[in-house]
Amino acid sequence: MSKKGDSSFIGGLLLGAAMGTIAGLLAAPRAGRETRQLLKKSAEALPELAEDLSSSVQIQAERLSASAIQKWEQTLNRLQDAIAAGMEATQQERQVLKNGKAQTPSESRPGVSDYRN
Repeated sequence: MSKKGDSSFIGGLLLGAAMGTIAGLLAAPRAGRETRQLLKKSAEALPELAEDLSSSVQIQAERLSASAIQKWEQTLNRLQDAIAAGMEATQQERQVLKNGKAQTPSESRPGVSDYRN
C-alpha cells in the first residue's frame, strides 16, 4: 500500500467506525435517554479520533517530506557530478585544441560510460 493510501485507509477506518457506532446506537433497542447518553459519549470521543487521524496524517507527511528531500539531494549530487565531468571534458578538449594535437575522436572525447558511476 502506498503512503498516501495508508493515511486514506486510516481515515476511512476511523470514519467508518464512527458511523457504525452511531448507526448501531440508533438501531439498538434502548430508551431515548440511554441512546442520547451513548451518543453524547461518542460525540465526546470524536475529538480524540480526529486528533489520532491528524497525528497519523502528519507522520505520513513527514515521511514523504524526508523521502522527497533525500531524492532531491541524490538528483542534485548526480547533476553536480555531470556538470563537473562536462567542465573537465571541456577543459581537456580546449587543451587539445590549444596544443594543436590531432587525436582520433575516441581518444579526445570521453564516452557516456565515462560519466556513469
